[in-house]
Amino acid sequence: MTNGQLLSRRGVLTMGVTGLTATGLAAAGLATAPAARAATSTARAATSTGPAGVRAPWAMIADAASGADIWSRSSTTARPMGSITKVMTAYIVVRAGGLGRVITVPEAVRGYDDYYDASTAGLVPGERMTAWDLLVGMLLPSGCDAAYTLAAAYGPGTTRFVDTMNATAKAMGLGHTHFTDFSGLPAGGEYATYSSAGNLVTLGRAAMRYPAFRQIVAMSEYRLAAGAGHRAHTWTNLNPLLGRYPGAIGLKTGYTAAAGDCLLFEATRGSRALIGVVLHSSDSLTGLDVAASDAEEMLNYGFAHYR
Repeated sequence: MTNGQLLSRRGVLTMGVTGLTATGLAAAGLATAPAARAATSTARAATSTGPAGVRAPWAMIADAASGADIWSRSSTTARPMGSITKVMTAYIVVRAGGLGRVITVPEAVRGYDDYYDASTAGLVPGERMTAWDLLVGMLLPSGCDAAYTLAAAYGPGTTRFVDTMNATAKAMGLGHTHFTDFSGLPAGGEYATYSSAGNLVTLGRAAMRYPAFRQIVAMSEYRLAAGAGHRAHTWTNLNPLLGRYPGAIGLKTGYTAAAGDCLLFEATRGSRALIGVVLHSSDSLTGLDVAASDAEEMLNYGFAHYR
């Protein structure tokens, strides 16, 4: 089990649903754990006109250019999505610009990472690096320390940054999306941060319009040489499709105990590009193979059937 794939082991497995009441969850269209298990069983047994063998109960594959829905399953149901949350964090940062800005890693990241046993980019408080490097550290190894550092700098302050995330989601028309944390950690409960497959595809399409984001999520690995303000770092992309599926160019993995294995992905073939997402492909703590298999089936179906 990699530290990045298990976004938060201690925090996720012990924290309850405290951020929303059961009534609030139902009003948001958010499937709770028992419903999630039932939907998973149904999805795995179902047969329909669509990609074969997709185990994710909540999924969507769409044309990346137009957003046209090629195939989807329960795509308006709100679900936790783990570190896919970091796509919104990155989107806000790249829109704000100033990626050459040098930012100091705050001391507070220690407590944040320790409380949730969060995945990190191995940053040390006091290190100074550019916003660009922090984006890489957040998106490739799913560094919650890098997400915290960016949120604190661009908020300014983490509370204001989360407010900006929710305001941005509203402005984008993401009606099944809400954030309580910039990493996807269960601040306020395991189901307090959530989105839907359809909303995540919309967010992914918006983020991929920015060359900086697009360049970063396509990287398999990034080596940052030691500099005057920071140590050397090597970050490997957790996305299992890169180097495995021809034409894969991103985007982001996600996992919590409530979210299961999730993957927001995009791939190109000739002049066509497809974007998709799978939520809760499996309950695995050890890898994203099932989510990657779901994504491959969906991409194959989309490229074969959509013109």
